[in-house]
Amino acid sequence: MDASVTVQLQADGVAFTAADADLLRAVRAEGSVSGATAALGRSRARALDRIETLDGAFGPLVDRQRGGASGGGSELTPAAEDLLRRFARLQATVASTASVEECVLSGRVTGRDGELGVVATDAGDVRARLVAGPSGETPTVGTAVQVSVRSDAVTLHAPTDAPAGESTSARNRFEGEVLAVDEGATIVVARIDIGTSDPLSALLTRDSLDRLGLRPGSRVVASFKATATRAIPTE
Repeated sequence: MDASVTVQLQADGVAFTAADADLLRAVRAEGSVSGATAALGRSRARALDRIETLDGAFGPLVDRQRGGASGGGSELTPAAEDLLRRFARLQATVASTASVEECVLSGRVTGRDGELGVVATDAGDVRARLVAGPSGETPTVGTAVQVSVRSDAVTLHAPTDAPAGESTSARNRFEGEVLAVDEGATIVVARIDIGTSDPLSALLTRDSLDRLGLRPGSRVVASFKATATRAIPTE
């Protein structure tokens, strides 16, 4: 099984995400689903389908009034307001934790394909975004770089349940050993030794920690997308 670091609330297999929170807040502000989708630039039909899916998992979230002298409209239910408050608390917790957790890997660019490059590090090759440094120069083949990986971009898997590399867009995959687990009220930071001087940090929820059974000494597979990294020239 895997532990996603994306901020979301789950119920009956349905994930409530930031996009869903934006939709509900827009319904509250605009007074209708039509107004909300117009403000967000989204499809009304898809929004209605999504609300129906969320209603089935989290309970009725939008009270829709059809027609009538006032022309109808929509408002959020108490369940929706409670869901938004819970989601906002989770977002705040994740943001405060993620702001100080970042792994930096030292290496050298060995290949380049547009904005992406291959960087040789002590852990192995890392695919990363090539970002211009203070001098304005974008790394080229042979450039020494530092690759930063945010903890909220890392996903952890049990070694026996990790998906095959070709079946996921997270092509950066490293097996390592958990060095430490720092537990907060709802958010956990796991630090993993992948063979580099700076351990890789992963942000996950307590539920994910329990599902994976993580503890110091556990073996895990950590993965992250190339687009979630920054390779900056070493000054």
